[in-house]
Amino acid sequence: MKLSKAQYDEIAQFLGHVQPTRQSLRKLKEKFPSQSQSTLLSIFSQEYQKQIKRTHAKHHTAEAIETYYQRYLNGVMKNAAAPVLLELANEVDFAPSLMARIVLERFLQEKEQAVPSKTLINSMLRDPSQIPDGVLATQVYQCTVNDCCYGPLVDCIKQYPFP
Repeated sequence: MKLSKAQYDEIAQFLGHVQPTRQSLRKLKEKFPSQSQSTLLSIFSQEYQKQIKRTHAKHHTAEAIETYYQRYLNGVMKNAAAPVLLELANEVDFAPSLMARIVLERFLQEKEQAVPSKTLINSMLRDPSQIPDGVLATQVYQCTVNDCCYGPLVDCIKQYPFP
């Protein structure tokens, strides 16, 4: 069934009012049962990526990075088991994997007194057990596993050859 522009706009408008989570995908399927799951997932991913691209710069200012890092440190000091980074990402409407990247990079800058390489950061995001701080490693893992549109887990799924 061909999707009209009006139908696409209706779906996109609905997505503008929900958090980009797996639960939102379920709500989307309930609201638009006549659309295939792959169509809805595709629209969900497109709209989410547009939103991330629109807001990417504001999350990467020096002020924002420092704020996120300090909020992470304060949050884990209060409760190291709480999903601090995941909740922070949801609160500021940013992809959890990208929030994990920001905080990890800032952590490594502080630890190494130098800007870490992209290769090192990517490696640690793919395998959080390499992160020298166990609490941060757990936080990064929670973000990558719970991010439905970005991160190493999603990259692996996208590269999987479907028959």
